[in-house]
Amino acid sequence: MAQLTASVYTSHVPAIGAAIDHGKTTEPYWQPVFKGYDFSKQWMKDNTPDVIFLVYNDHATAFSLEMIPTFAIGCAAEFQPADEGYGARPVPTVIGHPELASHIAHSVIQDDFDLTIVNKMDVDHGLTVPLSLMCGQPQAWPCPVIPFAVNVVQYPVPSGQRCYNLGKAIGRAIASFDAPLKVQIWGTGGMSHQLQGPRAGLINKEFDNNFLDRLIADPEGLAKVPHIDYVREAGSEGIELVMWLIARGAMSAKPPKVVHRFYHVPASNTAVGHLILENQA
Repeated sequence: MAQLTASVYTSHVPAIGAAIDHGKTTEPYWQPVFKGYDFSKQWMKDNTPDVIFLVYNDHATAFSLEMIPTFAIGCAAEFQPADEGYGARPVPTVIGHPELASHIAHSVIQDDFDLTIVNKMDVDHGLTVPLSLMCGQPQAWPCPVIPFAVNVVQYPVPSGQRCYNLGKAIGRAIASFDAPLKVQIWGTGGMSHQLQGPRAGLINKEFDNNFLDRLIADPEGLAKVPHIDYVREAGSEGIELVMWLIARGAMSAKPPKVVHRFYHVPASNTAVGHLILENQA
């Protein structure tokens, strides 16, 4: 059967992608950010999965205000990098895994979670920046990726509890897939940031690090945090952190092994957070 080996959590700041694409990673401003992922790149080479299930949010690229799915799973054979207004990022095409994606969709829907099945869509920086941070600039991504888009842009957005419970359902679905695949689940977005209004540029280090502590040791309690707390403490875009709860919910009930933890301020006008957790046998 398939095995969920680890979960990865990272911010997906678009300016990070631009810094990579334009060769700015060694500049004084950006160097501390990318240094925090040196370990992660080597870990990824040493622990390359057969499939990545990547939880992210679309930024009005594949979906617009005309159609806003709360949860959408990509079941296509491939996904092209999106043009977000300044040309597509110079990154490889994302190869999907239709068999596992379809199995997860079937299992999760039968588990009473409604998903939108997407058989064609482009993927934006929310998905490609995490891949670049973990894998560098390869000619091809090291394994297939299943995109899983969550609406955290237009209210109403799913609660942390809903996301955590969905993660548990996804974990069960992966474990029931009849093939010896090693699967990682990634939760992306965040951390604290606000892009507009009087609090533009807001960063809350205390909230962010408390969130990382609880994600590791108290995910059940963290799942109960209401939306208003994210918005008040982490800014309007801090709500993206509920996507990390999907990845955490999919993990084993046993305490995970903390392989790597990194936090840095600032990258563009946001805080960057990163965790790698391995499932204990």
